Amino acid sequence: MKINKKVKWIAGCLFGIIALLFITLVVHILMVTPKSYDNMSLQLSRIDFKEPIDSAKAKVINAQLRSIDGVENTYFNIKDGILVYTHNLNKVDSQKAFDALLEKGNYKAERFVVTDQMKNSGCPVMDRNSFSYRFSHGIQKLFN
Repeated sequence: MKINKKVKWIAGCLFGIIALLFITLVVHILMVTPKSYDNMSLQLSRIDFKEPIDSAKAKVINAQLRSIDGVENTYFNIKDGILVYTHNLNKVDSQKAFDALLEKGNYKAERFVVTDQMKNSGCPVMDRNSFSYRFSHGIQKLFN
């Protein structure tokens, strides 16, 4: 049985397109690698503001906190008045960062401290019995 030239040409084009898409996917995965962090020295901390904060004041507070040596990333949840930031424990701890921020501006705020009960319960966002957690954990274990 002879295969028509047109069918061969279409099959070749489809194979070529699939090969190009696969190569593009591999190159994309190789080029888009996540930023590597030294997790042993990074800590996530939180400051709760007891006064209303508008977006302009939030930008100023973010800039003031980022100017502290050792503070790397900041996120301000304006609606709830919560500032979350990461800092390098080798340079500054959360109390020193909080004190330095209060020195730069007179804010009604308090540093959020995790209780022992919260430490023992684990991450409040994760439900370890959910399908999505078990599925993503299984995929992570497969590739790690």
